[in-house]
Amino acid sequence: MLQAVTELTYTILLVDDLETMKAFYRELFPFEVRGEGDTGLSFNPANDTLFSLRLRTRDYDGKGSRLEAPGVQLAFRVEPHQVDECYQVLLDRGVEIAEPPTDQPRRHRTLYFYDPEHNLLEIYAEI
Repeated sequence: MLQAVTELTYTILLVDDLETMKAFYRELFPFEVRGEGDTGLSFNPANDTLFSLRLRTRDYDGKGSRLEAPGVQLAFRVEPHQVDECYQVLLDRGVEIAEPPTDQPRRHRTLYFYDPEHNLLEIYAEI
């Protein structure tokens, strides 16, 4: 066990079409932009966990269809009444829904959807 590791401080989502992904995440989420360059964009959500999009430029970044091998699921917590509100916003924007709002046995109300590169995203609330 890595006892010294006590925090998750950032998440990087590797992308193929940076401009499309920038637009998608900027339009859906109200996160403050922390930095932007030719190969990436970093957001600073309210909880101070850095979230970044980065173009696949390195040999070890992986290539190929995300549809065949999705490698990430990102989850965003909201208040219980906001799950259905978020669902309506996503429908209005034509976002592909994986599963509509559902009460899960683990005491979460969840909504699953895909970004333009088919990464699985979750909006959830503790209920």
